[in-house]
Amino acid sequence: MLLFEETYDSNKNYLPHGGTVNFYGKIFNQQSADFYYGALLETIRWQNDEALIFGKKIITKRKVAWYGDEAFSYTYSNNTKTALPWTDELVTIKQIVEEKSGETFNSCLLNLYHSGEEGMAWHSDAEKDLAKEGAIASVSFGAERKFCFKHKESSEKIELLLPHGSLLIMKGETQKNWLHRLPPTKKISNSRVNLTFRTIVGK
Repeated sequence: MLLFEETYDSNKNYLPHGGTVNFYGKIFNQQSADFYYGALLETIRWQNDEALIFGKKIITKRKVAWYGDEAFSYTYSNNTKTALPWTDELVTIKQIVEEKSGETFNSCLLNLYHSGEEGMAWHSDAEKDLAKEGAIASVSFGAERKFCFKHKESSEKIELLLPHGSLLIMKGETQKNWLHRLPPTKKISNSRVNLTFRTIVGK
Protein backbone atom coordinates (compact mmCIF):
# COMPACT_ATOMS: atom_id res chain seq x y z
CA MET A 1 0.00 0.00 0.00
CA LEU A 2 1.54 3.32 -1.12
CA LEU A 3 0.83 6.24 1.17
CA PHE A 4 1.18 9.79 -0.14
CA GLU A 5 -0.83 12.81 0.87
CA GLU A 6 -0.33 16.56 0.68
CA THR A 7 -0.99 16.98 4.40
CA TYR A 8 -0.03 14.54 7.12
CA ASP A 9 -1.28 13.87 10.61
CA SER A 10 1.91 13.47 12.63
CA ASN A 11 -0.05 11.64 15.34
CA LYS A 12 -1.17 8.94 12.92
CA ASN A 13 0.59 5.58 13.09
CA TYR A 14 1.31 4.46 9.53
CA LEU A 15 1.98 0.85 10.61
CA PRO A 16 -1.10 -1.37 11.14
CA HIS A 17 0.45 -3.14 14.15
CA GLY A 18 3.71 -4.07 15.86
CA GLY A 19 5.38 -0.69 15.84
CA THR A 20 4.94 3.05 15.40
CA VAL A 21 5.81 5.19 12.37
CA ASN A 22 4.80 8.86 12.36
CA PHE A 23 5.23 10.94 9.22
CA TYR A 24 5.37 14.73 9.45
CA GLY A 25 5.66 15.53 5.75
CA LYS A 26 7.81 18.52 4.82
CA ILE A 27 9.06 20.27 7.97
CA PHE A 28 11.39 22.54 5.97
CA ASN A 29 10.19 25.00 3.34
CA GLN A 30 11.75 24.87 -0.13
CA GLN A 31 14.37 27.55 0.57
CA SER A 32 15.52 25.97 3.85
CA ALA A 33 15.53 22.45 2.40
CA ASP A 34 17.62 23.61 -0.56
CA PHE A 35 20.08 25.34 1.78
CA TYR A 36 20.60 22.32 4.02
CA TYR A 37 20.83 19.95 1.05
CA GLY A 38 23.65 22.01 -0.44
CA ALA A 39 25.39 22.57 2.90
CA LEU A 40 25.36 18.88 3.81
CA LEU A 41 26.81 17.88 0.44
CA GLU A 42 29.66 20.37 0.96
CA THR A 43 30.45 20.19 4.69
CA ILE A 44 29.89 16.56 5.73
CA ARG A 45 32.97 14.31 5.75
CA TRP A 46 31.51 11.68 3.44
CA GLN A 47 33.18 8.29 3.05
CA ASN A 48 32.29 5.19 1.07
CA ASP A 49 30.63 2.65 3.32
CA GLU A 50 31.90 -0.86 3.91
CA ALA A 51 29.70 -3.90 4.38
CA LEU A 52 30.48 -7.55 5.04
CA ILE A 53 28.29 -9.67 2.73
CA PHE A 54 28.69 -13.45 2.82
CA GLY A 55 32.13 -12.98 4.36
CA LYS A 56 33.34 -10.58 1.67
CA LYS A 57 34.06 -6.89 2.32
CA ILE A 58 32.10 -4.72 -0.11
CA ILE A 59 32.79 -1.02 -0.69
CA THR A 60 29.48 0.70 -1.48
CA LYS A 61 28.89 3.53 -3.93
CA ARG A 62 26.66 5.07 -1.29
CA LYS A 63 28.58 7.32 1.10
CA VAL A 64 28.06 7.68 4.85
CA ALA A 65 29.07 9.80 7.83
CA TRP A 66 28.58 9.47 11.60
CA TYR A 67 28.26 12.45 13.99
CA GLY A 68 27.37 12.77 17.66
CA ASP A 69 27.50 14.49 21.04
CA GLU A 70 30.75 12.64 21.75
CA ALA A 71 33.02 10.16 19.99
CA PHE A 72 30.50 7.33 20.15
CA SER A 73 31.42 4.04 18.52
CA TYR A 74 28.68 2.52 16.40
CA THR A 75 28.88 -0.94 14.83
CA TYR A 76 26.68 -2.23 12.01
CA SER A 77 27.38 -4.74 9.21
CA ASN A 78 30.54 -5.68 11.17
CA ASN A 79 31.84 -2.15 10.60
CA THR A 80 32.62 0.22 13.49
CA LYS A 81 32.54 4.00 13.13
CA THR A 82 33.55 6.75 15.59
CA ALA A 83 31.33 9.82 15.70
CA LEU A 84 32.64 13.19 14.51
CA PRO A 85 31.70 16.47 16.28
CA TRP A 86 28.44 18.08 15.12
CA THR A 87 28.55 20.68 12.36
CA ASP A 88 26.53 23.89 12.76
CA GLU A 89 23.97 22.72 10.20
CA LEU A 90 23.50 19.35 11.89
CA VAL A 91 22.95 21.02 15.28
CA THR A 92 20.23 23.23 13.82
CA ILE A 93 18.51 20.38 11.97
CA LYS A 94 18.62 18.25 15.14
CA GLN A 95 17.02 21.03 17.19
CA ILE A 96 14.20 21.42 14.65
CA VAL A 97 13.59 17.65 14.58
CA GLU A 98 13.56 17.45 18.39
CA GLU A 99 11.08 20.35 18.63
CA LYS A 100 8.78 18.76 16.04
CA SER A 101 8.90 15.25 17.44
CA GLY A 102 9.30 15.77 21.18
CA GLU A 103 12.18 13.26 21.09
CA THR A 104 15.87 13.80 21.89
CA PHE A 105 18.86 12.39 20.03
CA ASN A 106 22.61 12.25 20.62
CA SER A 107 23.91 11.06 17.25
CA CYS A 108 23.23 10.97 13.52
CA LEU A 109 24.08 8.53 10.73
CA LEU A 110 24.00 10.20 7.32
CA ASN A 111 23.71 8.51 3.93
CA LEU A 112 24.41 10.03 0.51
CA TYR A 113 22.74 8.30 -2.44
CA HIS A 114 24.17 9.73 -5.66
CA SER A 115 21.21 8.59 -7.78
CA GLY A 116 18.17 6.37 -7.65
CA GLU A 117 20.30 3.38 -8.60
CA GLU A 118 21.80 3.43 -5.10
CA GLY A 119 19.54 2.09 -2.36
CA MET A 120 19.43 0.09 0.86
CA ALA A 121 18.43 -3.55 1.28
CA TRP A 122 15.86 -4.85 3.77
CA HIS A 123 17.11 -4.42 7.35
CA SER A 124 16.13 -3.26 10.82
CA ASP A 125 18.06 -0.84 13.03
CA ALA A 126 18.38 -3.03 16.11
CA GLU A 127 22.08 -2.76 16.91
CA LYS A 128 22.99 -3.20 20.58
CA ASP A 129 24.43 0.34 20.70
CA LEU A 130 20.99 1.87 20.12
CA ALA A 131 18.45 2.66 22.84
CA LYS A 132 15.95 -0.21 22.97
CA GLU A 133 12.68 0.81 21.26
CA GLY A 134 14.10 4.34 21.03
CA ALA A 135 12.99 6.76 18.35
CA ILE A 136 14.90 7.07 15.07
CA ALA A 137 14.22 10.25 13.10
CA SER A 138 14.75 10.12 9.33
CA VAL A 139 15.15 13.46 7.52
CA SER A 140 15.33 13.56 3.71
CA PHE A 141 16.88 16.20 1.45
CA GLY A 142 17.16 16.04 -2.33
CA ALA A 143 15.49 13.50 -4.59
CA GLU A 144 12.09 12.18 -3.49
CA ARG A 145 12.39 8.44 -2.89
CA LYS A 146 10.08 5.59 -1.98
CA PHE A 147 10.62 4.08 1.50
CA CYS A 148 9.23 0.62 2.28
CA PHE A 149 8.34 -1.37 5.39
CA LYS A 150 7.81 -5.15 5.48
CA HIS A 151 6.53 -7.11 8.47
CA LYS A 152 8.99 -9.82 9.50
CA GLU A 153 6.33 -12.53 9.88
CA SER A 154 3.35 -11.63 7.70
CA SER A 155 5.39 -9.90 4.94
CA GLU A 156 2.70 -7.20 4.61
CA LYS A 157 4.15 -4.01 3.15
CA ILE A 158 3.70 -0.28 3.65
CA GLU A 159 5.29 2.28 1.30
CA LEU A 160 5.75 6.03 1.74
CA LEU A 161 7.17 8.70 -0.53
CA LEU A 162 9.75 10.82 1.30
CA PRO A 163 9.98 14.29 -0.27
CA HIS A 164 12.68 16.95 0.00
CA GLY A 165 12.70 18.40 3.55
CA SER A 166 10.51 15.72 5.16
CA LEU A 167 10.63 13.96 8.53
CA LEU A 168 9.69 10.37 9.46
CA ILE A 169 9.92 8.88 12.97
CA MET A 170 10.21 5.15 13.76
CA LYS A 171 9.85 4.06 17.37
CA GLY A 172 8.47 1.46 19.79
CA GLU A 173 8.61 -2.12 18.47
CA THR A 174 9.11 -1.08 14.83
CA GLN A 175 12.66 -2.44 14.58
CA LYS A 176 11.67 -5.66 16.35
CA ASN A 177 8.78 -6.48 14.02
CA TRP A 178 9.43 -4.65 10.75
CA LEU A 179 12.17 -4.41 8.14
CA HIS A 180 12.65 -1.31 6.01
CA ARG A 181 14.49 -0.48 2.81
CA LEU A 182 15.14 2.17 0.18
CA PRO A 183 14.50 0.40 -3.14
CA PRO A 184 16.73 1.35 -6.08
CA THR A 185 15.21 2.87 -9.20
CA LYS A 186 16.61 3.90 -12.58
CA LYS A 187 13.96 6.62 -12.89
CA ILE A 188 15.76 9.05 -10.53
CA SER A 189 19.08 10.65 -11.46
CA ASN A 190 19.36 13.23 -8.66
CA SER A 191 21.07 12.63 -5.32
CA ARG A 192 19.46 12.26 -1.89
CA VAL A 193 20.89 12.99 1.55
CA ASN A 194 19.26 11.11 4.42
CA LEU A 195 19.90 11.85 8.10
CA THR A 196 18.89 9.31 10.75
CA PHE A 197 19.05 10.80 14.23
CA ARG A 198 19.49 8.13 16.91
CA THR A 199 20.22 7.64 20.61
CA ILE A 200 23.36 5.72 21.54
CA VAL A 201 23.22 4.25 25.03
CA GLY A 202 26.14 4.16 27.45
CA LYS A 203 28.26 1.05 27.56
